[in-house]
Amino acid sequence: MGKITINKTNNGKRAIILLPFFLLGLIVSFAQKPEKTSDTYFNLVRPQFSGDIAYKTTEYVAQYWRVPGNTGFNNSVYWIADALENAGYVLETKASPTDRLTYRIEKRPMEKPTWEPVSASLQIVGDNTPLLVSSSNRNMTYLNSASTPKTGITADIVHIKPGDDLSKLKIKGKVAYIEEGFRNYYKELVAKGVLGVITYDNPPYLQPEKNKTSIQFRSLPPQTDTNIWGIALSYEAKEKLEAALKTRPTTVHVNIQTKIYKAEELTIIANIKGAKKPSERMVFSAHIQEPGANDNASGVGAQLEMAIVAANLAKTAKVDFNRTLTFLWGDEISSTHRYIQENKERANGIKWGISLDMVGENTALTGGSFLIEKMPDPSAIWTRGKDKHSEWGGQPLSLEQMKPHYLNDFIIQNFKKQGKYAHWEVNTNPFEGGSDHTPFLRADIPGLLLWHFTDQFYHTDNDRIDKVSQETLKNVGTAALASALELVNGNSQTALHILSTLEKVAKTRLKEEFELSKNTLNNNSTVAVERQILEAWEDWYLNAFETLKDLGEDVTLSQEIENAQHRLSDFNKLQIKRLK
Repeated sequence: MGKITINKTNNGKRAIILLPFFLLGLIVSFAQKPEKTSDTYFNLVRPQFSGDIAYKTTEYVAQYWRVPGNTGFNNSVYWIADALENAGYVLETKASPTDRLTYRIEKRPMEKPTWEPVSASLQIVGDNTPLLVSSSNRNMTYLNSASTPKTGITADIVHIKPGDDLSKLKIKGKVAYIEEGFRNYYKELVAKGVLGVITYDNPPYLQPEKNKTSIQFRSLPPQTDTNIWGIALSYEAKEKLEAALKTRPTTVHVNIQTKIYKAEELTIIANIKGAKKPSERMVFSAHIQEPGANDNASGVGAQLEMAIVAANLAKTAKVDFNRTLTFLWGDEISSTHRYIQENKERANGIKWGISLDMVGENTALTGGSFLIEKMPDPSAIWTRGKDKHSEWGGQPLSLEQMKPHYLNDFIIQNFKKQGKYAHWEVNTNPFEGGSDHTPFLRADIPGLLLWHFTDQFYHTDNDRIDKVSQETLKNVGTAALASALELVNGNSQTALHILSTLEKVAKTRLKEEFELSKNTLNNNSTVAVERQILEAWEDWYLNAFETLKDLGEDVTLSQEIENAQHRLSDFNKLQIKRLK
């Protein structure tokens, strides 16, 4: 990425040029309404956002094991639709040209069948009680598992260990037990006639020896041409099974009942149409699929209450909505990707995209923290100081992959305001990917992720409603909606407010990086390397300043951006000179 070229002029000439525009700005300001800041929008949203709708929706959605096309997924869509209608959104096919609050449900035939679990049990023959039953371990059955016969199957277990030569194992008509994921063995075991597979591979961050009954859900390829099933074990069940395997040949009785059937995939989208710039929009995206309460029934619930509060503010004319505000619920990544790719004209108008994923956690129970995953900035190349990756992890990026934009620090600062107001911890992590913010970024649209990690119940059947906090849902939804309202109504004056904050944040970051560089020089780094890091951060913020023009470019804003760029560049040059 090349640096912005800033044309420098002497102070005298600049003063002569700026004076008429300064006077004009004073005259115009008397004719305009008082500028709305983030505080204004927080004051409008906070009294209306209780978290009650978010929590009740999370509770409703979390009762289901959800994948596109199945009963739980579709019921969640229609729950959202009913709530939107009650809030005043009109189905697009029934809406008049003057209706600004609308929604639609998109339906697409699925290429592969959908799936849902019905019941499952696993028992060692000779034991009095089952190792696992789905009524208490809802994730025990692999996604896409076929059913056993109605009466179940009884078969011997073959313990496959790392390094075993599968060609020498007699596995036909038997059950494989593997202490890792099944994917690496899938094709060969299917070819050898395995009946099904039992696995254990809970990662350490789930604290399996503490959370002994947790099972992290796993998946098989769709069973269109095969008839395989899989069972994932909890730590407790794994210990019991391995104890049996050490003492005797082990036979198990397995009964799995699932539904596999053709279906349509649903996506639900709500819009509050912009009054002045309807083709420009912010898009919030929350995925419905996955079986957990925090992941991601909480994102579904928080976003629904955001849509309802936003509708109330629109109907009472407390907020203008100059640009369009869009809420999308669907299948993770693919629904957001389609929304961007299927309509180029619509995609060109998407100015910001934000993903709500795992946003309701009671961190006293789940661990971790609320996080804002930033757009790619230099912390995703050089992760140091206060920056750190989550347990999800991230691959180092390159300078060419940077996405400079004001959205990063604008959202961070607004969420910190809510954090201070509500005594709520807000942190960040460098870009990692893996949720609905990635389709935005791939399309060169500014995109962020709101989430929690590390969560000791992530993707497990202990991610239930008791791990969800209504207060957290309220904090995330309030900050997200207040931020969106400021942006959809943003203009050049808004940009100037953000620029002022952004310049302070940029200088603070450069100071912190300078101190880190000084310390690193004492640990075998070089001036050239540390200079590159400081210049990368400078470059990122110089370009981020420039992106503020998308809120409403005018001569005054352009000049102020240039001034801020000069000041930041000069500031960093002095710092770099001090590196020795």
